[in-house]
Amino acid sequence: MDQNAIKNIFTREFCDTLLPPHTTDRFFEALYGDVSEGAYDIRLNCESLRPGTVELGFHLTQRPGKCLVCSLTYGLPNVFARHPLIDIQGMIQKIKEAGVPVKDWRLGQTIEKKRSLHVIPFYIDTMTS
Repeated sequence: MDQNAIKNIFTREFCDTLLPPHTTDRFFEALYGDVSEGAYDIRLNCESLRPGTVELGFHLTQRPGKCLVCSLTYGLPNVFARHPLIDIQGMIQKIKEAGVPVKDWRLGQTIEKKRSLHVIPFYIDTMTS
């Protein structure tokens, strides 16, 4: 599959099917037992495409009146990798079903883009032609 075909798959709509917007509230309900304890909203975005790699990003956007910097986002890659509500294995399956030849995936370390936005890189290695 060539880069243009892959680029056409990773639209805003497709990313929202991989991680629906309501997942944030479900995640905090499971983690803390209370949605209002959540300090950020989680949204999956397509960051970049390079030959052999799709870079997605879990955008953690601070909620009003909350402290994103105080909410221990640096430990989240390990949590996201195995949490059933984030369901990375399910995401990978949907990506494969969309026609992307996935070879492997990995999460990077949390990056503080600004105080109100942290991003967890989600790298997908592909078998491109």
